[in-house]
Amino acid sequence: MSKLQKETFPYKLNENEIKKKTGKTEEKIIGAKAAVNAEKQPDKEPYPYYDLINSFDSTRFSESLAKQMKKMFGIVPSEAEDEQMYKVLCTVIKDILTTKRVTFKEKMRAQGSKQVYYMSVEFLLGKSLKNHLMNLGITESVTGVLKDLGFDIDKLCDIEQDAGLGNGGLGRLAAAYMDALTSNGYAATGFSIRYDYGIFKQKIVDGWQLELPDEWLNEGGVWLSPRVEDTFEIKFGGRIDQEWSGEGKLIIRHKDYTSVLAVPYDMNVSGYCSSAVNTLRLWSAKAPVDIDLKLFSQGKYVKALESKSYAESISKILYPADNHYEGKSLRLKQQYFFVSASIQSIIKKHLKYNYLSNLHEKVAIHINDTHPALCVPELMRILLDEYSYSWEDAWDIVKKTITYTNHTVMAEALERWPKELFSTLLPRICQITEEIDRRFRGELSEFFKNDYQAVSKNAIIQDNVIYMANLCVAASHTVNGVSALHSNILKESVFRDYFLMRPQAFTNVTNGITHRRWLLLANPGLTKLLIELIGDDFITDASNLKKFEKYKNDKSVLNELDKIKHSNKSKLASYIKSANGLTVNPNAIFDVQVKRLHEYKRQLLNALNILDLYLKLKENPKLDINPRVFVFGAKAASSYTMAKQIIRFIYQLSVLINNDNSINDKLKVVFLENYRVTLAEMIIPAANVSEQISVAGKEASGTGNMKFMVNGAVTIGTMDGANIEIYENVGQDNIFIFGLHANEIADLSQAGYNPTYYYNHNPNLKRVIDMLNGGIAGVGFRDIADSLTIGVYGKADPYFVMADFESYTQAQDRLDKAFNDKIAFNRMSLLNIANAGFFAADRSVEEYAQRIWHIKKI
Repeated sequence: MSKLQKETFPYKLNENEIKKKTGKTEEKIIGAKAAVNAEKQPDKEPYPYYDLINSFDSTRFSESLAKQMKKMFGIVPSEAEDEQMYKVLCTVIKDILTTKRVTFKEKMRAQGSKQVYYMSVEFLLGKSLKNHLMNLGITESVTGVLKDLGFDIDKLCDIEQDAGLGNGGLGRLAAAYMDALTSNGYAATGFSIRYDYGIFKQKIVDGWQLELPDEWLNEGGVWLSPRVEDTFEIKFGGRIDQEWSGEGKLIIRHKDYTSVLAVPYDMNVSGYCSSAVNTLRLWSAKAPVDIDLKLFSQGKYVKALESKSYAESISKILYPADNHYEGKSLRLKQQYFFVSASIQSIIKKHLKYNYLSNLHEKVAIHINDTHPALCVPELMRILLDEYSYSWEDAWDIVKKTITYTNHTVMAEALERWPKELFSTLLPRICQITEEIDRRFRGELSEFFKNDYQAVSKNAIIQDNVIYMANLCVAASHTVNGVSALHSNILKESVFRDYFLMRPQAFTNVTNGITHRRWLLLANPGLTKLLIELIGDDFITDASNLKKFEKYKNDKSVLNELDKIKHSNKSKLASYIKSANGLTVNPNAIFDVQVKRLHEYKRQLLNALNILDLYLKLKENPKLDINPRVFVFGAKAASSYTMAKQIIRFIYQLSVLINNDNSINDKLKVVFLENYRVTLAEMIIPAANVSEQISVAGKEASGTGNMKFMVNGAVTIGTMDGANIEIYENVGQDNIFIFGLHANEIADLSQAGYNPTYYYNHNPNLKRVIDMLNGGIAGVGFRDIADSLTIGVYGKADPYFVMADFESYTQAQDRLDKAFNDKIAFNRMSLLNIANAGFFAADRSVEEYAQRIWHIKKI
């Protein structure tokens, strides 16, 4: 394994030595001396925080647990329940990380390092305890200490709940990048909201999704440390008064506003065998005063608590339903709340050691999708109103500091806000955005030679609607997509005119995953095999997975790979039995689609194929196909009616198929509720088949496809997002590609797509659609059938399910036949693992660091 290396500098250094080590100029010498000397002081803690792998002391660690147990609960470990030991263990680990964090910050300050601030409305972390133990390299040692004290590490880890800070790929990517940045020694801070109840805890009742509060803070809050000294005020509503000072400066006064306090909670982010510890800062909304005692004493009890309710609603849940005005208003409040608090925090920290004029030299602010787009006008507001910068100088700082990752080409996902709502909630921000738009229209007009149409369609404000993606592109020095195809679509279509104006601003960084988590934590059996055969270098450099390819024709290795997969499938089968009461066969093909439920991801296409297979088996129970277990996991947005209908359709399929003995257990359908990272860590290593079947041109990248790949699942998918790069890495013989390509989709749309053509010319498809109308296990799905044929809420079949159905079923037939040759299929699995190294987040963050953020390792 990689080892943490202790530096061998003396405990005391003179000024010349410090200057030589740090490269600091004379005026920085005192601070550098303090930083270096502090770093070199002998450890005074009861455990050696700086080199736990080499010098872990079981006795001292046990003493630390006992000391913390006494402090927190007033008992000794032998008296403790599992829940108490869990909290004590987490607290000790948190203290270790915090101590490491102090040292890392001192090194960072001594070097005057630039760091990135990663702004994301989601961070889908999963559980933290096992991840920290793995990164610190002390899993086995801590397991032994706990066993001696009478505790089972697995039971303690089961107590922890997934952090309710995300929902899908956007949040998981943000978490992966924080992990990779820390593992590779970069200084980074993540900013988001401390959602009290996450997005929701999903419960399926008679096929319907119910949304329940996700009370993750009950056990997950142990990792958070409040930093009330960094609380900031956020202002909503009110009015803006302007006046000129005697010195000729414009003075802005925000009056009659509603004040909300942003209280930060910091969470440590550890890296694998790294001296770095970074921070995820989460903002919680509080009222300046919890209760208006005057109103309360007058008997106006509800009104006395209004300000508290108004404030705290902001950080209650992720993605409140926005199909009504109040929901839209709350979402905009959330976005400004976390952006304003974060920018104020960045500025405060920067000014401790620097000047605003060199902000871009020390700070990179990264906007992860359009939710944090308000970083642009908020940074302008602070520079203009609080530090009296001229517009030109402030805009220059903004453009040198901010970068933007686009994650979607779908128009409805490129956020837009009514200007009226903007001006009501954020009057000063609206004024600044209007001025950005006015000046940017001038740039557009100059470039496009007064072409009014070109100016109008690229403006930030169009028809009293504010386009947040346009704001991000206009203000960012670099804009990137997240797969080769996606980045090309941005340049050729979505942001074509912006690309013509500033081609140098556009680039691509294909997404990546935390391969350590998805191998070492999720698939220890496969990890053990890899280490035995190719060594452990792949843990810190995923490109070394390529060494595994030389075993592609070694039958003993292929058989061992099959045993590992079977073991993982057996574990998942046990979970399915306990969670759903259904017995499934581990020898069957485990065909898995787990991801956020959205029509463009086409869980519906998968379900229609299952229904088609079922009907074929009803016609011929002896049909020669391999037994297949179809596994789904997905949450639908609470206001997304069609997505909820699709979940219900999948559920009714499971009722129909799982209770039909005539098909001889050849098909099983499983919907696992409340999909989350921890559940993914069980499902993904068990998958034989990875369903990545989005309509071509709509999935920006995907990261689930990469997690399945590194765990040896074979992809069935379209030429969309990062599927294309997976195809290029594994070769056409080790992936099952089907469906129309993005250019063919565009051509078909332009020619006038008619889904009823496929209904009338494919009898199997017609039979499936007719059954939807007739009912599945007693429940009809006419809305779904109509959406595919004649349209319900818009045009018919907007995601080309009907057009790709035949190609998809043919690909499924090829896959089924391929599975008959176990050696050949296991070889496909091995080649997927061996070629997954490119898709590591380590590679992605290196590209960001070098080409976009311009940051260096500490």
